Amino acid sequence: MTQEEKIVEDLKSRFNFLEGKIRNPRAKRIFLDLDLGQFKELFDYAIKQMGFSSLCAITGLDEGVNMACIYHLSGANGITLNIKVTFLKENPVIQSVTNYFSSAEIYERELVDLFGIKVQGLAEGNRYPLTDDWPKDEFPLRKDWKGGGSSA
Repeated sequence: MTQEEKIVEDLKSRFNFLEGKIRNPRAKRIFLDLDLGQFKELFDYAIKQMGFSSLCAITGLDEGVNMACIYHLSGANGITLNIKVTFLKENPVIQSVTNYFSSAEIYERELVDLFGIKVQGLAEGNRYPLTDDWPKDEFPLRKDWKGGGSSA
């Protein structure tokens, strides 16, 4: 059994809601899909019990009715665990993970600025990557965004 298969089996045995929501399509990559309410416990377990000690990135997605964030974690074993959490676009609120990784702040600021996702627990600070004079409630990576002066 490969390291990836062991990780998948460990996660499935601990979190029964992962059945059908976890996959290992190739070496060194594990992907799983969660609802928002399932995120905290699994994220905590992956970091504290499984050794996924580095946050590589957080990717925001506009999926139409839903928004999603993918947390890309890695460990000393070279395996990347990609945790996708999905939530309704009408109330895009997630919890900050800066208590685990201070480096998450920059990614979370991008989620706020570019997607309009509210990140509870994110400290006040400068906008990023948009300028401070960017129009309020204009989120350029949302599919329904009409701004930017484009005539298309």
